[in-house]
Amino acid sequence: MTPETTRAPGVDLTVEEWRRLDTPGPRYTSYPTADRFVEAFGPGQYQQALQQRRAMGGAGPLSVYVHIPFCESVCYYCACNKIVTKQHKRGAEYLQLLGQEMDLQVKALGSRQALAQLHLGGGSPTFLDDDELAALMARLRDAFDFQPQAEISIEVDPRTANAQRLAAWRAMGFNRLSFGVQDIDPQVQQAVHRVQPWPMVCDLVGSARDLGFQSINVDLIYGLPQQTPETFSHTVKQVGELRPSRIALYGYAHLPQRFKPQRRIHAAELPDAPTRVQMLKQAVDGFTALGYVYIGMDHFALPDDSLAVARRQGRLHRNFQGYSTQPDHDILGLGVSAIGRVGATYNQNAKTLQEYQDALSAGALPVVRGLRLTREDVLRRAVIMSLMCQGRVDFEAIDAAHLVSMRSHFATEFERLKPLQAMGLVALGDDHIQLTAKGWYFVRSVAMVFDQYLSADQVREQFSRVL
Repeated sequence: MTPETTRAPGVDLTVEEWRRLDTPGPRYTSYPTADRFVEAFGPGQYQQALQQRRAMGGAGPLSVYVHIPFCESVCYYCACNKIVTKQHKRGAEYLQLLGQEMDLQVKALGSRQALAQLHLGGGSPTFLDDDELAALMARLRDAFDFQPQAEISIEVDPRTANAQRLAAWRAMGFNRLSFGVQDIDPQVQQAVHRVQPWPMVCDLVGSARDLGFQSINVDLIYGLPQQTPETFSHTVKQVGELRPSRIALYGYAHLPQRFKPQRRIHAAELPDAPTRVQMLKQAVDGFTALGYVYIGMDHFALPDDSLAVARRQGRLHRNFQGYSTQPDHDILGLGVSAIGRVGATYNQNAKTLQEYQDALSAGALPVVRGLRLTREDVLRRAVIMSLMCQGRVDFEAIDAAHLVSMRSHFATEFERLKPLQAMGLVALGDDHIQLTAKGWYFVRSVAMVFDQYLSADQVREQFSRVL
């Protein structure tokens, strides 16, 4: 007698297997994950990390992330750190605070450090007017030495953009854009309080292409209220035919206990786990049929895009913004709640504007928590990121880099991989671990096997569900 099977087309699992996989778990934009950060790591520890980098001299170029928390209206699905306001004068006040923080970081780090990657995120960075964005860019260029091929990107709320603004951003040096689209279906847009006509998005992408932006990304979310496989298939087709350079496809994380706006979403209107995986599979099939390369858990790219090239060449990386072409650069986080990485440390700024301002008023870096990684953390990070980025772990490379024996060091983890192997998600060789085609849909579940901090249920409940 065969067990009852629940189907997402092409991904057949028994009911018990679905239940086993449908658990909370991290997205692994870092390891250890941000929930492991501690308040014992504060401004002093972060300043020490900056000074150590400075003393090393040739530590390589930097990535810089700038968080702009403001939005004019709330999107119900949002889990970002944000401040909803229509008072645009707050943007100018915030830029002064960013300047103070930049000065403190540069003082510890040394001026004119090489910068290879800059990303403005939020909130909505395009809440700032063009004069304010130009002033911010000028301040950043004074503080850092932008490399000739630097990736300079900004997240764009299409409702705040037009062709004239796009041209202004291009003149400021931005060469990459990420448009927050999420879904093009009017009912879904109404359900999440983000209404933006599809023709408007098409016009913006066309204008950006004409202006010579090197990479144009479109963000989508599956698992939203009112979504069905049929409606989302239409979104996939329309977006794919628009031909953005990249598509970021995220699974909606419903955590209303943590994010107040999500309480306006009716849980009964959310698709169940098999339906979500069906949507993901439809997206993978739909985008790849249109010529996109499936990069990994949440990214697609055209074959000639640098992300797809990095994937083919085994140079893919993952950081706090998702998949990246950049090597493991240190990341400076600027702004409220911004997260950074310097050496073997992580740091995070104050999450409220008041705390952030109070620290800067006292002349202190606004870091409120962080983590100094142990040797075991670094080892497990290498294994998890290999799975997330390459879908494969070669034992010889890990053994040589970390002076361990994968087979003996992770004997318990290999036993825990066997049920996933039985489901057809992963293949275990004598000298490697390899995700299967089906396993890519569940890469978080495979990576979680190597996460030493996930033993307690109360820890897991802080994360979104895998499916």
